[in-house]
Order: sequence, then structure tokens, then C-alpha cells
Amino acid sequence: MQIHARHHTAEGRERVTLVPESLDDLWHLSHVVEPGDRVAGDTTRRLQRDDEDLRDTGGEREHMWVELEVDSVEFAKFANRLRVGGVIVDCSREDQLDFHHTLNVEPRDEIEIEKVWKPDQDDRLAEAEAAAENPDVAIATVEEGQAYVHTVAQYGTEERASVTGPTGKGEYARPRDQLFEELAEVLGRMDVDAVILAGPGFTKQDARSYIQDEDPDLADRLTTVDTAGVGDRGVHEVLKRGAVDDVQTRTRIAEEADLIDELTERIATGEKVAYGPDQVAEAAEYGAIERLLVLDERLRTERGPDGDWGIDVDDVVETAEQKGGEVTVFSGEFDPGQQLRNLGGIAALLRYRID
Repeated sequence: MQIHARHHTAEGRERVTLVPESLDDLWHLSHVVEPGDRVAGDTTRRLQRDDEDLRDTGGEREHMWVELEVDSVEFAKFANRLRVGGVIVDCSREDQLDFHHTLNVEPRDEIEIEKVWKPDQDDRLAEAEAAAENPDVAIATVEEGQAYVHTVAQYGTEERASVTGPTGKGEYARPRDQLFEELAEVLGRMDVDAVILAGPGFTKQDARSYIQDEDPDLADRLTTVDTAGVGDRGVHEVLKRGAVDDVQTRTRIAEEADLIDELTERIATGEKVAYGPDQVAEAAEYGAIERLLVLDERLRTERGPDGDWGIDVDDVVETAEQKGGEVTVFSGEFDPGQQLRNLGGIAALLRYRID
């Protein structure tokens, strides 16, 4: 994320000019932009007249600048864009004011966001800006007859390829080198700075030897890690062991995995912990929160009209921080966030028990 400018406007609002550089940045923005905010940027639009009939332009769209009062935000991961919908409150053509429009924000698009910024949203922007310096990492897990390739992103991990088929002995077996060749081809096409090659036994070492012979440049980017499984299970082991941290500043996912493990261990042993909105709100009032854990999607819902918690989540976040606690906003896209969801979407590691 590139932050180009910031300046204060009216009523405690601040206008930030920024450029998202990746899908991760769009994901961050989906948890920053809220209904009632203003978002501005360049777009295209089929012009409408006041009578709401489309002007006959043969389907052509006109370039224009718009500013929307936001009413909806959607992170369209597979379309590689953020969709921001709302009513046009300012634009380069006055006859388009008050119409509804959707601004499709893609990587490298400059936009402006004006809102009352909450502390965790400022933290998220800072995190996205710092993450621009992190190298891109892929995790390849391999064992006899199967290999999987995942990418690591701040919104979670994603399987990009799988190569399967029996190797070894048997009528339908194929040479092991064929599996390694297909894996090397997949990795060679990926635009990443480092690859972690993981799996049980010696298969990964044989795969690495093959890649060293066939693609030395790719081999220079490889790091091997022992895991008991492959696929999603193997990726989780790699993240848990901190292997990604060797080539990338400690990732959001690895931190969340550590925190959720500590949380569940404390719950199992009856140690200092609170979970669920009421318990956590009480702990915040007592100043007992050492680390507040809250799910991004739940945070967003509770800040809008559809929230159903009997607490003000912003008050809890601000109180926890004012009394010396730290706040981690979890991604709902990854397993630790899913575990936090099962615990009510909010929890806290405490300095001392409050019951």
C-alpha cells in the first residue's frame, strides 16, 4: 500500500489518498471502508439523465471522477477488485449527482477515503504499507504421488495447484521425476521471491535435488521444512513452525495461529481468558485485557446497522488500548479466524482473572 497524502477535514474526519498495490491491500481496504464514508476515484460510467433513461451512446462508457457516499463494500477476490457502491455526492459532471454508482477499485488505482478513522483502521493501513516490503512466498508440499502449491497472503493461504498420480511400483505408476517436473514447472511460472518446500520423509529432498539439476535459479529460492502432512495440513505446520518468518517479516497468519493456540490452551486449562462480547467488555472495563482478539468480519458487522452484540465494539477496543492492552484483528479467511468465530468472534488474553 502506498499512502500519498493525509489531511484533516471537518468533524474529526481525515482524507487519505492512497494506492493499493496488491490483492492483500484490497482486502485490507474492505475492512477499512464503511457505510457513510466517502470514497473518490476515477471510473467509467454510462451517463444517466434526470429522467433515469440511459442515454443512447451505443454502450460506450465515459471516463469521469466521482466521489461516493458509501453504502456497500465487497471484496471480490477472484475478480481482483474491491467494489464500493454508493450515491454520487461529487463528480466531474454535475448531471450525474445523486445517482447510484459502483467504483471498482483494482491494484494501482489511486483513491481517496474520507472518514473518522478508528485506531485499528489506522493500524491496518500502517500494516499494509509496511507489508509492501515483504517478499512474496509460496509453500510447496510434496510426498509420494502428490504435490500441492499454496501462496501466502495476508487474507489467508490459497491453493494454486495440485499434482497427483501414483509413483513407484505398479501398473499405473509413473516415474517420480515426472511428478517433480510438473511441480518445478508450476513453481517456475510463479512470481514469488521464495519457496518453502515441505513434506514428510525424503521425497522433498529428492524433489529439491531434481530442481537443483533442472532449474538452479529456482533452487536458489528454496527452503526445505519437515512436516507430517501435505496440502492444507502441511501448510498449517509450516506456518506454525515459523518457517515463513525466515524469509518474510512475521506474517499476520503466523501471529494469529500463535495467539489462537494460546487462547485455546488457556481455555482448556482454566487460565486467564475471556471470550464472547459480554465477558470481553467486562474485562476491558476492569483493565484486565493484555491482548484483545477480534474477528474482522464481526468488527465490521458490529459497526453497522446489523450488529447484534449488546456492547459497543469500538468502546471495547478503545478501552482496551487506553488501559494498556494490544489489539489484533483476525482474518476470517484463515483457520485461526474461523476458530475465533466459533468462540463468538471476540476474545481476550488477560493479565489476571476477573471472576
